[in-house]
Amino acid sequence: MTGARPGDAGPGPAEAAAQAAKQAADEVAAEAADDFRRMWRDLLPVGRNAATGGYRRHAWTPADADCRAWFEREARDRGLWYEADRNGNQWAWLGDPADGNAVVTGSHLDSVPDGGAYDGPLGVVSAFAAVDALRRRGAVAGRPLAVVNFTEEEGARFGVACLGSRLMTGVADPAAARALTDSGGVTLAEAMERAGHDPSALGRDDERLARVGVFVELHVEQGRRLAGTPHPVGVGSAIWPHGRWRLDFPGVADHAGTTLMEDRRDPMPGYAATVLAARESATRMGGLATFGRLRVAPNGTNAIASLVTAWLDCRAPDADTLEDLVAGIAAVAEAAGAEITAESGTPLVTFDRPLRVRLARILGGAPPLPTGAGHDAGVLASAVPTAMLFVRNPTGVSHSPHEHAEEADCLAGVSALTRVLTDLLADDPSEPAQCEPGPPGGS
Repeated sequence: MTGARPGDAGPGPAEAAAQAAKQAADEVAAEAADDFRRMWRDLLPVGRNAATGGYRRHAWTPADADCRAWFEREARDRGLWYEADRNGNQWAWLGDPADGNAVVTGSHLDSVPDGGAYDGPLGVVSAFAAVDALRRRGAVAGRPLAVVNFTEEEGARFGVACLGSRLMTGVADPAAARALTDSGGVTLAEAMERAGHDPSALGRDDERLARVGVFVELHVEQGRRLAGTPHPVGVGSAIWPHGRWRLDFPGVADHAGTTLMEDRRDPMPGYAATVLAARESATRMGGLATFGRLRVAPNGTNAIASLVTAWLDCRAPDADTLEDLVAGIAAVAEAAGAEITAESGTPLVTFDRPLRVRLARILGGAPPLPTGAGHDAGVLASAVPTAMLFVRNPTGVSHSPHEHAEEADCLAGVSALTRVLTDLLADDPSEPAQCEPGPPGGS
């Protein structure tokens, strides 16, 4: 038999309270496990490609419509007030959003081409599960609580990542956004109209931003810093600065079988040299450079290309390194005759320090995690206090059908989010509400 010896100091009041909160949240997460599994099972087939096992949930497509319908259904089944805002983002409210200072959580449901199941959806499913957990324990205070699904986070269809949150915060120009085109020449405005959403209303949404007091986004870890550690959940510390550039390499189409090598104006060697330079420079400078998307005209096996268009994704630990990295790559491309157009850029984001310190404390010392991946939380950080929770990824693989997180870690994420939301909602001095839904109606 073991126990405390006389004179041993037991846990202090703060430590005891933290332990009690963790135990309560773990119990709630266990109760929410069936809800989590049911939602995950319902969402899993949507937009999945049978041949690759990956997801093609691109903005304003039928698969995206199915995801949006799932979100609305989950909101209404809980008696939450549902609305879609002027930029297409979806909201599910508990409490009156007009009261302001809301605690907001969620993520996105769209995917990269043949992406994984967890990137984005894990945050939305966990948010609904956490709401369920809070309501079971009557822990929802008078302060409003919302779950959000941001549209076109990946930028897979129209080329600009985090477009819904960029538009909402005024980072993206609405006229330029409406004119964005997909690979088939369909503009964002046309795609939204076909989906029944008015594109003329796109733009900064000050009224909505004023409602949000704090935003916490849960996301699958994209990397493997937590693998092999005892921590299933980490707290985001910063997002590397990053951006996207389009490079157009011009050439002259000709016959592959009759045109002498010295007579060719082939853009492909210049593109290839740029790819190699990007890899070498990024490795040497400690950054990241990726050419993951390519368009070739006329795209014939036996034809010399007349145009190679490639998209560069660059990321680095700081702005100066990113600038130098892109400049070096651009110099090689321009020497090959390429024209370079910046399409999007995001500066270094350092998440609200008091908030992330608070989250780490709530979660018993969850480790800080910087990331090179962009998120809606990073965009919102310029307008409201934001934080991120990352759920352990055993392999680190993401943006791939092989992306994975263990169910036990996902449920630990629900528990962590529940604890965080409970603590944040307690900031409101009003008496706990009876978990009534928000105002009736909604779109």
